[in-house]
Amino acid sequence: MASQATSWQKEQVSRAFVHALATQGGYTVCDWNVDKDGVDVTLRARGLMVDIQLKCTQSPRTSRSGYRFDLDVETYDKLRDPERSAPGHLALLIVPPDIGRWVTHQPDSIILACHGYWASLHGMSRAAGSATTAIHLPEHQELTVKAMGSMFDTARRMAFGTGLGLN
Repeated sequence: MASQATSWQKEQVSRAFVHALATQGGYTVCDWNVDKDGVDVTLRARGLMVDIQLKCTQSPRTSRSGYRFDLDVETYDKLRDPERSAPGHLALLIVPPDIGRWVTHQPDSIILACHGYWASLHGMSRAAGSATTAIHLPEHQELTVKAMGSMFDTARRMAFGTGLGLN
């Protein structure tokens, strides 16, 4: 098996990672087979929605206190659009350089050797560049079930206004 993964393999492991977290958190996942709105998956919880653009890399660009990813401006603009009904997020999954290490089989488990980070793009300012814009994904914003809850907090604020929530 080749060491360098193809884009479809990166996309699929990203989806598997998000599906696993969403399942643990009790969220419904909608996969989009056409990425025309800059969204790969939408999470749902009690009527609220969160949109996520998934990216995956074997060689992340590090920056002070996190990672940077060059997102195309068209997708960036779609995800930051203030007229969205669901907040847009970028999730960056980081996998080992060797694809053979992505999945480890144990007698009682399968382990995904990857980790992810996320950034909310809702309400961000216009991109400085015309082709891509560098998105900072802070190292403290790991993509976890708890992080998905934070994404839904943003969705709740968008839907109901600041300070109001659903309990």
